[in-house]
Amino acid sequence: MPVSPSSLSASFEACRLMTRLHAKTFHFASHVLPRAKRNDAYAVYAFCRYVDDEVDLAPDEPSRLRSLAALGELLSAACDENPASDVGRTFDAALPWLLAFRDTVRRRAIPKNYFEDLLAGVAMDRGEVRIANWEELDRYCYHVASVVGLIMVHVLTEPAPELFKPARDLGTAMQLTNILRDIAEDWDRDRLYLPLDELDKFGLTPEDIARRRMNEPFRAMMRFQIGRARAYYGNAETGIAALPDDGSRYCARLMSTVYGAILDEIERADYQVYQRRVRVSFPRKLWLALKARW
Repeated sequence: MPVSPSSLSASFEACRLMTRLHAKTFHFASHVLPRAKRNDAYAVYAFCRYVDDEVDLAPDEPSRLRSLAALGELLSAACDENPASDVGRTFDAALPWLLAFRDTVRRRAIPKNYFEDLLAGVAMDRGEVRIANWEELDRYCYHVASVVGLIMVHVLTEPAPELFKPARDLGTAMQLTNILRDIAEDWDRDRLYLPLDELDKFGLTPEDIARRRMNEPFRAMMRFQIGRARAYYGNAETGIAALPDDGSRYCARLMSTVYGAILDEIERADYQVYQRRVRVSFPRKLWLALKARW
């Protein structure tokens, strides 16, 4: 029996509401997309958000492991074509995003392994997090962000090989931006994503992060990290330019521009990311939207 249109519509609306609540920058940028692509992007975001919350909010390690196992089963049911593994055909109040996600994954033919890579990335955030070097951080960025860029290629256009590396690079750039903005918040959760060997290169230690020391070595390290993030934003431009001119290209460029502006705000705050969470104001987002359109 096919899914009822009303159930599917309700599920997509639940995804939209999740996106509006939790992903303000993306929700802002998404309005330039055609409705069908916008809805599918919301469905992908809803799954990613649910995965993150289920693992992050688990009270202990056994609970996190059970959550990861349950998420793997849910993913298989949503992605596999075998009717025996179907997730149900009616709107589910407990998982209101699920019908829309399943519909999007199957209709857009999004490879299941992308979502499996995402689950692996979420598992990396369990317990104490310390990153030894750039290679480890690059791998982490792939699993939690770049893979989302690869998924969005399938939502925004017909996938082509020349789009994949720019999509990965944009995901890396955005995740590096998150890391630099959220240093204090992450430390409070026993997570340090700045590579330890790079901290050492600038004469810093995890103890400096713990004590929120604001000094010239910290500023020098932040300048280095911001330069790296901007290089990845630049690398993504060829892929953005190749997207369809139906709002898809503008949406991707808007995300790149607004997220990249967080780096500007960090610099404007003299790299002070300990006292408050750096944000791009809504009026500035509107200005950046006009700039990206030009």
